[in-house]
Amino acid sequence: MRFRHRRVAAAAALAAAAVLGLPACSAVLGGEESLVDADSLVVGVKYDQPGLGLETAAGSGEFEGFDVDVARYIADHMGIPPENVEFVGLNSAEREEMLISGEVDMVVATYSITPARRTQVTFGGPYYVAKQDVLVSADATDIQGARDLEGLSVCQSAGSNSVARITEGLGIAVEGTEQETYSDCIEELRSGSVDAVSTDNLILAGFFAQTPDAFRFVNNPFTDEKYGVGLPYGDTEACEAVNKAISRMYQEGDAAEMLDHWFGETDLEMVHSVPQFEGCD
Repeated sequence: MRFRHRRVAAAAALAAAAVLGLPACSAVLGGEESLVDADSLVVGVKYDQPGLGLETAAGSGEFEGFDVDVARYIADHMGIPPENVEFVGLNSAEREEMLISGEVDMVVATYSITPARRTQVTFGGPYYVAKQDVLVSADATDIQGARDLEGLSVCQSAGSNSVARITEGLGIAVEGTEQETYSDCIEELRSGSVDAVSTDNLILAGFFAQTPDAFRFVNNPFTDEKYGVGLPYGDTEACEAVNKAISRMYQEGDAAEMLDHWFGETDLEMVHSVPQFEGCD
């Protein structure tokens, strides 16, 4: 039986606990197995982000990118063979929902660790610390950093915090617009419907690498975006196993090879040292 099916029963236990007034954590975690006991995994990844998570052909179920490679590495470290790892495409707004519902067992999808998300999800990692940056049209040479976005339209994906980090975090007034995915934002930028797309530099570098003549990667980063591995809430054993895998991935040079493979031809300044973990409690 797949682990995700066992977690459906755990969700039912959670609902029952709410009805009976029992402590939810004890009702679920007391009878739920950890992901470290799984013999297969369903992993949620992005399907439209080149270099990170991209479905190679629509409906194929085959995915490629840095996040996909990281997920495979973690699964191998946990003793799960490649043939028992299934990838499912999702967008930013679906990550918590699909993890909590049990549709996926793990999420590796440019999933920034935030205090709000940690109330619903246990995060391993981070496996990479990206920085927010800006992508503009190739002819927008007057935009050299986030401050130059004042009064301009900036696109983000649904479920992202990117615009808020500019308006609330930096106090820069921009016109925020939202599309379902970042690939939709890129099309808005290409057509001239928005002035800029702002999100994590790994995401932007992947799109930039596809059509470097059409866009300009501002490459003036701000904020730290800690990419975590989303796990079922309370599964500290799996979190610890994931952190051990990430440490080995960097120490043995595999992370550097992955990053160079997917982003080596861009101007992105990449980090090859083990990130500081957030802790599994």
